Amino acid sequence: MDESQIIQGRPVGPSELAQVRQLLAEHPEWSRWRLSRELATLWHWRNGVGQLKDMAARTLLLKLEQRGWITLPARKRAAFNRMRQKPMPGLQPPVSGAPLHQSLETLLPLVITEVSGLTGSQPRALFEALLHQHHYLSYRSSVGENLQYLVCDGQARPVACVLFGAAAWQCADRDRYIGWNAPSRARHLHLLANNTRFLIPSWVRVPLLASHVLSRVLRRLNRDWQRKYGHPIYLLETFVEVPRFAGTSYQAANWVRVGQTKGRSRQDRPDGTWQQVPIKDVYVYPLHPRFRERLQGLSDPSHPGVNLTACPHDQH
Repeated sequence: MDESQIIQGRPVGPSELAQVRQLLAEHPEWSRWRLSRELATLWHWRNGVGQLKDMAARTLLLKLEQRGWITLPARKRAAFNRMRQKPMPGLQPPVSGAPLHQSLETLLPLVITEVSGLTGSQPRALFEALLHQHHYLSYRSSVGENLQYLVCDGQARPVACVLFGAAAWQCADRDRYIGWNAPSRARHLHLLANNTRFLIPSWVRVPLLASHVLSRVLRRLNRDWQRKYGHPIYLLETFVEVPRFAGTSYQAANWVRVGQTKGRSRQDRPDGTWQQVPIKDVYVYPLHPRFRERLQGLSDPSHPGVNLTACPHDQH
């Protein structure tokens, strides 16, 4: 490496690479887990509420190895995946799957619970089981910054699951809509979130439910994100696979279609080869009226008098 590059949202140059190599040379017995925590500590890499970003550091280490710049120690054990574990008898969350065909008004008030911090709880287990078993992309587990919403009706029946996580590293139409170049994207990508999963179970047939749930969740998302991670979110994105879905619920909830993906996966390789994946429509939703200025770094986020909890678009 001859000059600094942006990797995992951080500038990494010859001096940073030398620090990583020094850690590897001085501690060959350390696990990847230990290395990532030490690196995050060394670089003072924490989120807005002071939590060590060791998972981000681990991803950065993997990217350095993929580029041939370092060699990581062998994995000491297989990566753990909760969703591959066979549920223990009696612990599988009960889901009746009984048909629920009625009007939205009869389900109100909906109860929306953010479950990402409720490890080991019944709501968290139910959220994960529903996505794993009933979403067409399934679900394993979430890493990095994320929020997980379980939505139930007034009788405590689950009617929706909504998951937000890290934004895509790059998307040409989204970046053009924001006005991003590569450096500004690298500095401000953490101020976006991606709606990576949205599930209405197949047995729930309630007109207007999907757009209503989206609207309700978006009104609290920024507040929840700031409370958990110490920084705001200014724009949301989601990718709707075509022709499998029409994006009707997002359109009804005032999301804006800004283009389509090119059918390339994030696994594109340095040699120019890439994996063909389904083309998806790109939708975005502003959470701040001056989101472009904030995402381009052109305005002071501490400016008074601006409501960060919702954009005027969701007042419907």
